[in-house]
Amino acid sequence: MYPPELIKPMREDLTAIGFKELHTEQDVAGALSQEGTTLVVVNSVCGCAAANARPGARMSLQNGSTPDHLVTVFAGVDREAVDAARAQMVPFPPSSPAMALFKNGELVHMLERHHIEGRAADMIAENLKGAFNEHC
Repeated sequence: MYPPELIKPMREDLTAIGFKELHTEQDVAGALSQEGTTLVVVNSVCGCAAANARPGARMSLQNGSTPDHLVTVFAGVDREAVDAARAQMVPFPPSSPAMALFKNGELVHMLERHHIEGRAADMIAENLKGAFNEHC
C-alpha cells in the first residue's frame, strides 16, 4: 500500500478532469451497471502511468465522442476495487496501468500495459478516440 500523500497528485491527475474514484467492489459494480459507456482507468504509480497513461486518457477526452462515465481504480491502493474491475476485464490478464471501455456493462475495448508502456500519450489518446468514435 502506498502512502496517501504519495499518490494524491496521481489520483488528482484523473479526478481533476472528471474521473470518479472507485474504492470498493460495490463501487465498481455500480459503475459498470450504468447504461451507456464507461471508461475505467487502472491507475498506477509507475512511470508509464505518469508519462503515457494519464496524459493519454486526458487527451482522449478532446474528442467529439466521449464516454458517458469516467472512473478510476488505483493499483496497489484500492485492492478491492482493482480486483473487481479486473474481474470484468477477463480474458485480459491483470495489468497496470490499463484502460477498459465498457458499453452497457460489456467490455468493448482494452488497453493493457504493453499497449501503454513505451508508447507516446498521443498514440494512446488516438487509440482511445477510435474506440470512443466506434462505441460512444
